[in-house]
Amino acid sequence: MTDVLHLVDAASLGDLGRYAGRARALDDAGAIRLQASGDVLAAWVGVVQGSGILAEGTVLGLRTFALREPAECDLVVPLGAVTDRTARHDGSGDLAVPPLRALAPWSAVSPPRSGWEPAGEVPGDDLARAARAGLDEVSAAVRERGAAAGFVRDRVWATEVAPGVRAGGAFAAFSLGFLAPGGAVRVFRANRWTRLTAPGGHVLMR
Repeated sequence: MTDVLHLVDAASLGDLGRYAGRARALDDAGAIRLQASGDVLAAWVGVVQGSGILAEGTVLGLRTFALREPAECDLVVPLGAVTDRTARHDGSGDLAVPPLRALAPWSAVSPPRSGWEPAGEVPGDDLARAARAGLDEVSAAVRERGAAAGFVRDRVWATEVAPGVRAGGAFAAFSLGFLAPGGAVRVFRANRWTRLTAPGGHVLMR
């Protein structure tokens, strides 16, 4: 098992830290899946939890990072362990793999690696507007109903905001900092999955 992940430079390590920080702002007790193969690190986070045996409604965020030394690992660790380490880096791109492990049901849901078919584009600004509108509605429900607002949250993020694209995907792309003003987001589909490929990363929805 790899003990240290050697990202190409300190800037890349900082990007990983900011990405983990954005995910942690959504769920302070959340987790990140670090999946390294060869010279690429795939960093997965869960944004919307799915339900049922097929985990329908799952929304994941994904960013990839280049490694200067090949590595092999696939583990789930607390987001806080990653943000702590990236905040205290030594000027290199090295990330000591946290010894703590985390439980994250979404980490068992693996999107396909191949077979993706193009399904058009969506303006990133449209997704940002949909995400803001959804956040306003969910925040209002939380203020009014407290813990009982969960069903409102589920309904809001399940709403289709573009052909085949749910508001939960827009929320993930917006909250994780993947969208660029005026930029386009490409849409791909494979079986039950939809992928949004934005300038800053990918969102995968089941």
